[in-house]
Amino acid sequence: MRLQCDVEVVNRALPSLGLRRNGRSRRAVLSIGKHLDRSPSSSGLFLLICTARDRSGARYKLKDNIEKFFTWFVEEGKATVRLKEPAIDICLSKADISSLKSFLSAARLAHRGSDTDSLPLSALGPARARDVEKPKKKLSILSKKDYPLTSSFPWSLEQLQVSYCRLTRVDLRMLTLRALRRLDLSNNHIKKLPSTIGDLSCLAELILHNNHLESFSDGLCSSTLQTSLQHLDLSQNQLQVLPARFCQLQQLVNLKLDDNKLSRLPFHIGRLSKLRFLSAAHNQLTVLPSSFRKLCLENLDLFGNPFSQANALEHTMHLTFPLTLQELASRAVLELRIPHGPHVVPLHLCHQLDFSKACDCGRVCVNSFIQTAVSMNLHLVSHTVVLVDNMGGTEAPVQKHFCSLMCYCEFMDGCVQRDLR
Repeated sequence: MRLQCDVEVVNRALPSLGLRRNGRSRRAVLSIGKHLDRSPSSSGLFLLICTARDRSGARYKLKDNIEKFFTWFVEEGKATVRLKEPAIDICLSKADISSLKSFLSAARLAHRGSDTDSLPLSALGPARARDVEKPKKKLSILSKKDYPLTSSFPWSLEQLQVSYCRLTRVDLRMLTLRALRRLDLSNNHIKKLPSTIGDLSCLAELILHNNHLESFSDGLCSSTLQTSLQHLDLSQNQLQVLPARFCQLQQLVNLKLDDNKLSRLPFHIGRLSKLRFLSAAHNQLTVLPSSFRKLCLENLDLFGNPFSQANALEHTMHLTFPLTLQELASRAVLELRIPHGPHVVPLHLCHQLDFSKACDCGRVCVNSFIQTAVSMNLHLVSHTVVLVDNMGGTEAPVQKHFCSLMCYCEFMDGCVQRDLR
């Protein structure tokens, strides 16, 4: 029975001597096993604590020698074992929760001296240097020959880079690293992302530059990444479209989409209120979504896209006369902000409601509308703008929707009057 965690051994006699504990814990390996010496005085089970400073370790007898277990914070990977002789408290922290519980159960049995034959005992020998080293926070693997095939990744990793290793899929061992904050899998051959990446609740940076990705999972947009992911790099892949729920990644600050095959940006991209850096150069964008106006960026790069020439006279008519009952009801649900979901209305109607459009008059429209495109100076949404084309332009076409023919005509009248001035 072995446990890797941080350990502080506190002498309970220190306060009576006017001394203070140093309050420093060290990485250690704790083992429960039998003493190699078979003499009567060495019978029973012992606890061996090995640290980087003392790899041979300190040995403590367990049978009838544990005064109390303190397990109030065991769900946080913390516990304390109080020994009778010597009068010390062994404070454990940063332990794997399930391993800690198993270790404490084994210590209880060793203390009672019962059912010890069933315990998975360890050899009480010196610990290996790598077992007692300070937990590794950062690891970079930049060639296939350095990639670990038989050993696992250090459990304590917060930053992991695996590049130029020709990976065709995400190694599931990476998805067990619960402390991971930055995952860089750039310059590989990954085609698909597993939905379980969304289980990395601390992940703030995900870098997938220069892979073979063809899609970004809808499930990832509904995972814990909604509240953690701040930096996402999907540049140089094969993406043609991003899922409708992409804009649920509300914490995004930096988004890189360069060198893909995107024909459009997410419809509700304007909901990314924290987005400050957006790069989508060299795609197949012809027009920007209407919600693009809501962005507040520091830097924007849309260079190299085949944007169409905005002309408000060119429009697409999706109006029905009179409005259908479904359209009227849908508009009422949205304007009155009536809660809705798959448990109330059919799923396909929820999808249509999610893609409602806003008219200049303030009303909303769902399936009945007029669509056109108008030119917008990108400096209205970003402090710094990379030129859209080689001609030095900083304007791009943005979709515009109208709920009725009257609204469209009023808009066109306004355009004519501006031109006459």
